[in-house]
Amino acid sequence: MSDQPAPGRYETAPLAKERWTLGVVQSRIHAAADAAEQAANLRHMLHLIDNACHYGGGPDLLLFHEFPISGWDTWTRAEAEARCIEIPGPEVAAIAAKAKEYGTWIAFGAYVRDPDWPGHILSLTTLIDSDGEIAATHWKARNVKGLFPGFELFTTTIYDVLDEYIERYGADAVLPIARTPLGNLTMSQTQLEPELMRGLAIKGAEVILRTASGGFTETDIAATALYNRVYCAVANNALLLPEGPYFQDTGAGGSAIYGPDGKVIAKADKFETMLTAPIPIAEFRARHLQPDIHWDLVRGVFDGYTSRFAPNLFSEYQPESLDDAARYVAGRSRWS
Repeated sequence: MSDQPAPGRYETAPLAKERWTLGVVQSRIHAAADAAEQAANLRHMLHLIDNACHYGGGPDLLLFHEFPISGWDTWTRAEAEARCIEIPGPEVAAIAAKAKEYGTWIAFGAYVRDPDWPGHILSLTTLIDSDGEIAATHWKARNVKGLFPGFELFTTTIYDVLDEYIERYGADAVLPIARTPLGNLTMSQTQLEPELMRGLAIKGAEVILRTASGGFTETDIAATALYNRVYCAVANNALLLPEGPYFQDTGAGGSAIYGPDGKVIAKADKFETMLTAPIPIAEFRARHLQPDIHWDLVRGVFDGYTSRFAPNLFSEYQPESLDDAARYVAGRSRWS
């Protein structure tokens, strides 16, 4: 008897409950000027976890945005590395203690320093389970290039070291799915690349947890849910602190949860808040199938497509700053 799922189905783990509650925490983002401010950011995050679970038991899973601990600014590589956390590490331990205290899962993004990847700065989203254990860490799949005026991001993504990543972790880890007692979860910081979301849905993603900082495109999140018939949530930052280098409303607000019909279930304004939505996972799974794609119509187009930038650009060189990243990337387009 084959262990492979039936056509249209996908691999799963047994569910712990038929229905659970997702909470999206739209929290402030603040570029930590030093270690003391970074510690204050962490304390604020822990305080919001307390708030989320203070009344009525709290959601079963809390999703935070891309950089609740460090914030983001136009730092050099050295400055960003000073704000990296390690997994495991003291910051993760503090968050994990809250997860265990309240019996809730917690997902959050962070700059990460990994001794297995010396010299690289990673942008990861980490999932901690209700026992306080690390359930998954998902790398950012790619950074878009040519988007920002005069600079490029220098964090290392899967695409930037694709060959070495596959050699270390296997091809299956390129589009990772955490098969958990809450359902098949995946976490992504990547925006405006529907093919990635489609691939995750084909692999069985049932709830796509997306993080942002400084804004996102609402249509992108809604379309992910609609086209793949899955739940999709995005956590963005709330209003910035007034003493920061940006206007308070810069890229703030709009965090949301969308249902499999692409319609919004809950949406935030610009203030710190928590959105909640029920996820009837057992009922959903009973009728949910992989996306229905007429692949034979488009296969030849994809087979003949050349990506604008080749993978593995950061395998041998890691830019020292945003400006250095722009210099390094310039001229490497395969379309010119």
